Amino acid sequence: MKRKAGVNLGNLVLSLSDAMDLASPSLAQHQQRTAFVVWEMAKVAKLPDERIDKNFIAALLHDIGAFSLEEKISLHNSEVENLIEHAVRGEILLDTVPWLKESSKIVRFHHTMWQNREESIEAPLVLESQLLFLADYLERLIKRDQYILHQHEDLILKIKSLSGSSLHPQVIDLFLTVSEREEFWLDLVSPRLYSLLLNEGPFRKTEIDLSNISVIAELFRNIIDFRSRFTATHSSGVAAAASILSRIFGLTESEIALMEVAGNLHDIGKLAIPNSILEKPGKLTKEEMAVMKSHTYYTYAVINTIGGLQQIAEWAAFHHERFDGSGYPFHCIADELSTGSRILGVADIFTALAEDRPYRKGMSREGIFQIIKQFSDQHLLDTKVINLLFKNYDEISSYVKEKQAMAREFYENQFAFLETK
Repeated sequence: MKRKAGVNLGNLVLSLSDAMDLASPSLAQHQQRTAFVVWEMAKVAKLPDERIDKNFIAALLHDIGAFSLEEKISLHNSEVENLIEHAVRGEILLDTVPWLKESSKIVRFHHTMWQNREESIEAPLVLESQLLFLADYLERLIKRDQYILHQHEDLILKIKSLSGSSLHPQVIDLFLTVSEREEFWLDLVSPRLYSLLLNEGPFRKTEIDLSNISVIAELFRNIIDFRSRFTATHSSGVAAAASILSRIFGLTESEIALMEVAGNLHDIGKLAIPNSILEKPGKLTKEEMAVMKSHTYYTYAVINTIGGLQQIAEWAAFHHERFDGSGYPFHCIADELSTGSRILGVADIFTALAEDRPYRKGMSREGIFQIIKQFSDQHLLDTKVINLLFKNYDEISSYVKEKQAMAREFYENQFAFLETK
């Protein structure tokens, strides 16, 4: 991984990790809290910095394979019988990023009990996955409606009861050392935990360049899209459409690359939306639509906390805004929408119309043209961008289908079994 000036890695991963725990008060900060516990124990164990780094990022992303909000809540409430399934998915996803391959193995085994391990606790992967096992288990035990120092002694007893079965005694000893301090418990549940991990955590001085930002964006694109076979290629399609439209429009190479990042992340706020709404075969009710309208707000809120990506936050989050202010959730008007936002708005609606959805098949070129022309005639979307879309329709459509086919192949090969569950 290159470490050139760009975006702070801690800031990027903390914010994107936060997006995965947004939707329910029972999930808030789950992965950050888990990462904090792992980090504290790793320091007591005197692990080398590089091992602390890979453990920290594994903990921040350990539930990356739990695709739906419903599954995340079930996991948190210990209502899932097969805890390994989401861990395997997490490994597959993280393994697509070269510098996350070692972290992927920790995620794969973070629900494997000590009594089922054949290797020694001295084996790095065994120790590291055990640290994550303990941290994740502990965080799920915490009662969010009870003061932490009124429950921490019971939490310690529950962790100690796992000694020799689920957890190795050495790992429990590491936990007992860090848990002696009230400071540990108060930091663990502090609303300022994000700030603590950002400013004092392992990646506080690590900067990554655009190429690595793009790789992380593609990883989260897959998390967003693979929740359903109906959305399995949506963000890849939007990113491709935005990229080629930007090129035709005349944007610079760096702007085109950033537009692709925005396309990949434009629906990250949908991580806060239940699958029952995303996959509903019929028209959404007023109440369901109100929930759906929050997804672009969350997209903006998450990306805007990443220093250096504020422009991408606007491009990504404004894709449901309309020139007359009738869009949502910010009700921007034409003068408030930049070129990037205008391109992404057209890219999103084009891709959505062309792909299959639970309630309809993907539309033909003529059907897409008729609908998008209405947006142009009513001055709701940028006419210049729409004209470029249809003037170069075959080229754009072919490129989008190519990129979506690649995403579909990966999904079908790795995750299609989910559809039968």
